[in-house]
Amino acid sequence: MKYKIDQDKCLRCGMCTGIAMDIFEFDDEGNIKVDNEKINDENKDSVEDAKNSCPVGAIEEVKEEEEK
Repeated sequence: MKYKIDQDKCLRCGMCTGIAMDIFEFDDEGNIKVDNEKINDENKDSVEDAKNSCPVGAIEEVKEEEEK
């Protein structure tokens, strides 16, 4: 599964970066970005925790057909 950040919803609070800092990080403009290439079996639970902890639901799962 892949994820994306809805930048219109995102508060840039950093909750996700604290939970899964290897996957979520701030870019140069102060927006949160997600590195889907780093998601694996060992860290997928922390990615889900970050998604579920987002106070505004800005982390969204991307379905396979949406990726193209």
